[in-house]
Amino acid sequence: MIEVLLLLEVLNQDNKEVFDKHLKKEGFNSVPNEPYVYTGESSTTTFATKAYILQVIEKGLLKTNFDSCDLVFLLNETPYPAYTFDKKTNGFELSEE
Repeated sequence: MIEVLLLLEVLNQDNKEVFDKHLKKEGFNSVPNEPYVYTGESSTTTFATKAYILQVIEKGLLKTNFDSCDLVFLLNETPYPAYTFDKKTNGFELSEE
């Protein structure tokens, strides 16, 4: 089982409740008193888990209006590179920072 921790920085999101509801439906629970921090578990490979995370966050973001989103995540305490949401492609790109 892979333990997942998601940390997002979302600026000016107009409806966080819709976003949170989508993530919860997809198996990610918000951490109390920590805005945009979520936990979950995965029983697939790390590659499949990474792809799933990006897809779920993308779909959740597209259900709301927001200015920008940066994402980092840990799988079993192993950090993965940071991603930035590209509003031109409606998908995540590796962050250059």
